[in-house]
Amino acid sequence: MLSRVLRDLAGGLPARALGWVFPDETTAALLLEGMPAGTGNLVLSYRPPQPVVYFSRERLRGEPNNPFQQMVANKVRGDLLRVEQLKLDRVFQLHFGGEEGFVSVPPARLLFEVTGRNANLLILEEGRAEGEEGFGGRILHAAREITPARNRFRTTRSGGQYTPPPPYQKLDPRTLTVTEAAPLADLPLSRWREQVDGLGPLLSAELGRRAGFTGVPGPERLPQALAALTSLVDDPSVSEGVMTDGAREAARTEKAAQLRKELVGPLDKRLTLLTNQLSDVTRAEEGIELAAQERTEADILMAYSHQVPEGVAEVTLPDLSGEGEVTLTLDPLLSAVQNAEKRYSRARRREDIYERLAEREPRLRAEYAEAQARVQALETAGLRELEALAAQLETEKPEKVPYGLRFTLPSGLTALVGRNNKENATLTHRIGRSMDYWFHAQGYAGSHVLVRTGSGGRELSPPDILYAAQLAAAHSKARGSSNVPVDYTRIKHVWRPKGAAAGKVNYTGQKTVFVDGDLPEG
Repeated sequence: MLSRVLRDLAGGLPARALGWVFPDETTAALLLEGMPAGTGNLVLSYRPPQPVVYFSRERLRGEPNNPFQQMVANKVRGDLLRVEQLKLDRVFQLHFGGEEGFVSVPPARLLFEVTGRNANLLILEEGRAEGEEGFGGRILHAAREITPARNRFRTTRSGGQYTPPPPYQKLDPRTLTVTEAAPLADLPLSRWREQVDGLGPLLSAELGRRAGFTGVPGPERLPQALAALTSLVDDPSVSEGVMTDGAREAARTEKAAQLRKELVGPLDKRLTLLTNQLSDVTRAEEGIELAAQERTEADILMAYSHQVPEGVAEVTLPDLSGEGEVTLTLDPLLSAVQNAEKRYSRARRREDIYERLAEREPRLRAEYAEAQARVQALETAGLRELEALAAQLETEKPEKVPYGLRFTLPSGLTALVGRNNKENATLTHRIGRSMDYWFHAQGYAGSHVLVRTGSGGRELSPPDILYAAQLAAAHSKARGSSNVPVDYTRIKHVWRPKGAAAGKVNYTGQKTVFVDGDLPEG
């Protein structure tokens, strides 16, 4: 199939090259004029594991996305003179004539290894040393540097000598005779790819369709199978379309799969988080039963406190229902009343946790259903829809800075939000100045929020305070809750205790506001 694409390309050479464009970080497209199919782009998509090459009449755009693509744009210039394939291997090179001008560009070769997960695109010098094979030469730049640590058999490094992949010792279908093909008579057509060069899974299936059978041909059906193989050499089309359309579709499918993976990943993490939070609700419901039991035990201790000896670890008292007795474990260092108060306190905590989580449960379930629906929609979305969604999500991302996420408060002041313990420590102890403001959700693990107030240490307006407090709540374990307490104070009142882990602080002089744990609007 690759041979057919290159054969069609060679029929229009030499061709005038009108320049490179780069639709994404692993795709280069050369606009060619004077081709049999008209002016269009020769597209080289070198993203593993599905690299492809095809000719496209679509209008493509894009500046270089990385240094290698910049090198392609600068070093691979001039008319496209000829194309060579290494036997029937998935390796070919394009020869460019270079350009004359104020800064001349010498001739060069662009070599494409269309080899699955090892796909690579390389710029090679046009000249070769005496006795060097046609596919050898010095590598000017490689899209993927292959070091001995990654492959001890063959390295690919800029400035080094290029070594082609080891050639396959297979039969060439372009010159195969009946005598040479005799050993194939005992192999099913699905396994001819093991002996015949240029066959992959797709063309093997097409070979069976054209031959009219897929099993062992035997001597009697070998000519029939060879005729089908010859027709594939002449026209390697498959039932899904010709190579150009199939390659374009493969490239789009690969790009869609990559985008889908990038978009689904955060949603999967969100679903895991929501699942854990809903599990917390279930555990809190179980805690309500324990709270009721602890309240009953506390009531018994209060009612019969005068009967409980001091310093005992266990006591048996009448049940308040009048139906027998109940044995209670005690803290021997506490009195009966103190043991009862301890039970009351645990019960209140369990009830408070349940009330807080129960209030969040409808929102959590709605978010879970929405995330599930988005995952299902992504599974069936086409490339155009995925690209639009990726672009939309990119614009919605808050601007990133070297330390923390950056937000703008209503008054125009800047707020920085730590993304991990290390950033929290950096924002609070290195970037923050004494009169800057510091926010943190009270009683919850979460981000430090730093509000830069400038050299004058200006006071914050109520809208700024509420905005920054919401940032702190939304970037904490209280995210999604209501009435989250958030403390704020000047940086000069925040310090790290000796020996404490990064991000752990003590503070004083704080004030507290209560906000919802959602990202502020605007």
